Amino acid sequence: MILAAGRGERLRPLTDRTPKPLIPIAGEPLIVHQLRWLARAGIADVVINLHHLADAIEAALGDGSAFGVRIAYSRETTLLETGGGIVKALPLLGTQPFLVLNGDIWTDYPFERLRLARSGDLAHLVLVRTPPNRTAGDFGLSGDRVTRSQRSLVYCGISAIDPALLHGAPTGPFSLRDLLFDAADAGRVGGEIWSGRWIDIGTHDQLDAVRRIAS
Repeated sequence: MILAAGRGERLRPLTDRTPKPLIPIAGEPLIVHQLRWLARAGIADVVINLHHLADAIEAALGDGSAFGVRIAYSRETTLLETGGGIVKALPLLGTQPFLVLNGDIWTDYPFERLRLARSGDLAHLVLVRTPPNRTAGDFGLSGDRVTRSQRSLVYCGISAIDPALLHGAPTGPFSLRDLLFDAADAGRVGGEIWSGRWIDIGTHDQLDAVRRIAS
């Protein structure tokens, strides 16, 4: 699942007319690069949630066949945030663990290796060192166990999620992070640190940095 419903407030006025996933990078929309990453990793079925300028995204991507994937769309009449968006899309995601990718990141992470670390885990998180624009991290890592102590790491927007993580979750807007905190406290979240390329495209400066890398 690619999370692509957000407004992209910090990238205004660009995102007033162009949804963040369609911002061009090296000649193609950001989300097209992401679809190609997933296709190369052998992931053929992709769910994308939509809200802001939804018609433009669907018109640009169609059924996904041009990019080697099959796309199903989950439209939100009100923005449901990361957790609520996944809950709404669960009927499209099936009963097995699935990958979640934030629609505003640029990375060279090898998606083909992503999976739950252990049987019984509710999630596996890809973590990065806390970036300079954050005052504190959210997680630590002890072996392959994600913890809430020694918080020097942040979730980078790439994860494997077991649908059981969402059981009993609210149907309205909420952050996926809330569920991840609880699951980590219960010892049911695995993780890894990624030290390769990763940029969260939240500001114009970060967008410019990605464009320099990708040019």
